[in-house]
Amino acid sequence: MSAVLPFSLATVKCNQPRNETCSSLASLKPFSLRKNALKKAFTHVCKLTIRASSTSISSVTVEKDATYGTVFVIRAQDKMGLLPAITRVLKGHRIEKATMEFDEKEDYFVVKFQVTDSNGNKIEDNESLIRIENALMDAINGGEGVVVRKAGFSGAKTERMFELMDGFLKNDPVSLQKDILHHVEYTVARSRFSFDDFEAYQALSHSVRDRLIERWHDTQQHFKKKDPKRLYFLSLEFLMGRSLSNSVINLGIKDQCAEALSQLGFEYEVLAEQEGDAALGNGGLARLSACQMDSLATLDFPAWGYGLRYQYGLFRQIIIDGFQHEQPDYWLNFGNPWEIERVHVSYPVKFYGSVKEEVVNGKKCKVWIPGETVEAVAYDNPIPGYGTRNTINLRLWAAKPSEGLDIESYNTGDYINAIVNRQKAEIISNVLYPDDRSYQGKELRLKQQYFFVSASLQDIIRRFKDMHNNFDEFPDKVALQLNDTHPSISVVELMRVLLDEEDLSWKRAWNIVCKVFTFTTHTVLPEALEKVPMDLFETVLPRHLQIIYDINFAFMEELKNKIGKDYVRLSRMSIIEEGAVKNIRMANLSIVCSHTVNGVSKAHSELLKTRVFMDFYELWPEKFQYKTNGVTQRRWIVVSNPSLCSLISKWLGTESWIHDVDLLTHLKNHASIPELQHEWKMVKKINKMRLAEYIETMSGVKVSLDAMFDVQIKRIHEYKRQFLNILGVIHRYDCIKNMEESDRRKVVPRVCIIGGKAPPGYEIAKKIIKLCHAVAETINNDTDIGDLLKLVFIPDYNVSVAELVIPGSDLSQHISTAGHEASGTGSMKFLMNGCLLLATADGSTNEIIEEIGAENMFIFGAKINEVPKLREKESTIKAPLQFRRVVRMVRDGYFGFKDYFKSLCDTVENGKDFYLLGSDFTSYLEAQAAADRAYVDKEKWCKMSILSTAGSGRFSSDRTIEDYAEKTWGIKPCKLPL
Repeated sequence: MSAVLPFSLATVKCNQPRNETCSSLASLKPFSLRKNALKKAFTHVCKLTIRASSTSISSVTVEKDATYGTVFVIRAQDKMGLLPAITRVLKGHRIEKATMEFDEKEDYFVVKFQVTDSNGNKIEDNESLIRIENALMDAINGGEGVVVRKAGFSGAKTERMFELMDGFLKNDPVSLQKDILHHVEYTVARSRFSFDDFEAYQALSHSVRDRLIERWHDTQQHFKKKDPKRLYFLSLEFLMGRSLSNSVINLGIKDQCAEALSQLGFEYEVLAEQEGDAALGNGGLARLSACQMDSLATLDFPAWGYGLRYQYGLFRQIIIDGFQHEQPDYWLNFGNPWEIERVHVSYPVKFYGSVKEEVVNGKKCKVWIPGETVEAVAYDNPIPGYGTRNTINLRLWAAKPSEGLDIESYNTGDYINAIVNRQKAEIISNVLYPDDRSYQGKELRLKQQYFFVSASLQDIIRRFKDMHNNFDEFPDKVALQLNDTHPSISVVELMRVLLDEEDLSWKRAWNIVCKVFTFTTHTVLPEALEKVPMDLFETVLPRHLQIIYDINFAFMEELKNKIGKDYVRLSRMSIIEEGAVKNIRMANLSIVCSHTVNGVSKAHSELLKTRVFMDFYELWPEKFQYKTNGVTQRRWIVVSNPSLCSLISKWLGTESWIHDVDLLTHLKNHASIPELQHEWKMVKKINKMRLAEYIETMSGVKVSLDAMFDVQIKRIHEYKRQFLNILGVIHRYDCIKNMEESDRRKVVPRVCIIGGKAPPGYEIAKKIIKLCHAVAETINNDTDIGDLLKLVFIPDYNVSVAELVIPGSDLSQHISTAGHEASGTGSMKFLMNGCLLLATADGSTNEIIEEIGAENMFIFGAKINEVPKLREKESTIKAPLQFRRVVRMVRDGYFGFKDYFKSLCDTVENGKDFYLLGSDFTSYLEAQAAADRAYVDKEKWCKMSILSTAGSGRFSSDRTIEDYAEKTWGIKPCKLPL
């Protein structure tokens, strides 16, 4: 019995310019791929046996007598990629009336289709027909095929399933409209004749997600078939930003979505604004994780991301009278259409209890008897690649109560205790960054970390055991990336599983663990490395503490053999820190158990070798590498700056730079051309208009578009020196205030923009925010100053706000004290958008200097190697007069709140200026003056801007991921065939 699967090629739409019908065989691709993908999915669900074989061709025949076109008939065994292979051979020809029949009895497919040349004529000459026949046979026989042995379902049911789902969802505007209206009525449950912008956003998001799910399923099935080595990226933080804009760009359907919505009476840009930020992280590390997931998908690497699904994201920052107040971020209040709850994917995670020694089969073994069990439930977030069908997965875990505990409580009539247990379980994944100044906060933080890694490793091991039964193969199939020390406990958890649950010997388990883990640290100062009190560890994870003792004992014995009895060095390198309070050093644990330790910039790597991990570098120099961080140009140019994206594509003559970002270097050839400079300045002006409108709406401050937009947006911290920026603004204000009117006309207008959140318990950072508002209140209302100077604080800074601010910036400040910024990915985002940098030679700035030249930046301040010497002399060096004057203005209450700012001023005076604001102040003012002079010369400034974008390709996360894949993880691309 056979089933006919029709392929109506003449009406298929492809991702070419809108409304163009694709009549080439390329239109077969989505159908044939879906056919094959569904076949694979079906075999997986039904647990079918798949065996590899070479495909044999019964025949390739030609029917020249057909009334229209030349009919080709191919009879072949079931073959993955059969129709795509035909597509490649007949590229440029027109295909119509294609059918496929499956002969179940003979286990053959019969594909029949009519072919004409590009002009619609039959192909009749024998030479062409023979050439096509041979090419078809070569293409089909050249690949790897599968024969499917069906079990469980009858052939009729199988073919019926394929017939019902033989194609991907279409991406033309009409099809998108139908899907949007379907979701309005059946998912959002609103009338399709009455729904608002937010409901339209929800329906559009579900429609886009449907297309992601198709690709996601096929990608996972492809990975399962190929069984490559997979990367598992473990990070407690992911700042993904908005998903809609990024997804439609990567899927290549933004124009189609915009047209579909326009015909329904909606604007795509308005709907995109309806989405809130998934603020599941704080700062550069979390945004870096998101960029790397985008690059992993785009570059076709077989990878999964793992993290926590926080009920409340990073706090919402509310400014009242210039003071920061924190409110919970209820980001899930209106649902999240991008996630897929996997209620059937859950794992028990254990805490507390005790460890007993038992004899099993004559062998002593440790048995952990937990005192508490919590369920980890998976929530999947598809991550699409750009220019590829590959769609990988970010799996986030949410904590739920164990059913056993609830049932026990209900059975005993203790309803209240059941509710308390539920709340106690769910709090684990409730809050991002619990305040760990108290014991309870430290305990919750440790539970979060273990909950996350335990669930992730159970999932990873389950997936490995689906395909393999020998754990010696684990390092060949699994790479585990530790994104900073937060997931470090996973090395101990993997040891526990291999020892206690898989019954491996210590030596064998240890050999596996040391081959699978790689560690990237983002820390610059040794005192900032994460530590966990040993008594807390013993209470929460008693079995893991035993394993840490064993790991440390073996490491110390190995170390004694290499360095002798240097007890001071042994103490520094020990995983266990002795003292009044014993601690577990999570970074030391990660280094000992990982085969590679990565820094995130060249400068950071040198600090790791010479300061932070000097002892370990001397022991294992081969372990230490660096991969300069990068950001994805898809998010930070294509999504956030579409005007610049179009301009770049126009002048490069291609959009290929979106995938191959090194092509941006060719902009250097055009940097001096007046036409490009004119268009470049127009793009910047449009972006400044958007930012100016946002500033006026948000703060009521009206700013001049002729002014230089000078921006510093990042976490508020003393080492990032927002205080230095504000003191510079005060100096500028003081100078203008005391100028003659004739001199004021020569001043370059500035709009100084600061944004960022202060950690809730960081009082000095909060005072910096208040000072910014106090100074702004004075400057912005001074009629003598007018548009020459404005100071604006942007509240609740997040990814979406950054997408607005960065494209509209002229100058961006990255002014951390040298040696304190590990990388600094913010500078890379500004660089890509043609924003000039005013920066210290810190973190990745040194590599940016190498790429675009110091002459195209404004560099100031002490170098990394100069900072320690300056600190030693700081008490004896008198700060410059200009610095002392502006600090005195703050201290004396010129901007109000005299008593409140006293402690802030104390941090930079009387020999306490640890971050060297006074030492760098004169150099800082000189750099600002250089920026003023350059801004006056519009052609020079524009050329510098173009060269900044042209030199930004090196700082793409694509390059970072390629380096990791080759030098650290040992993974290779596994591209889903088209």
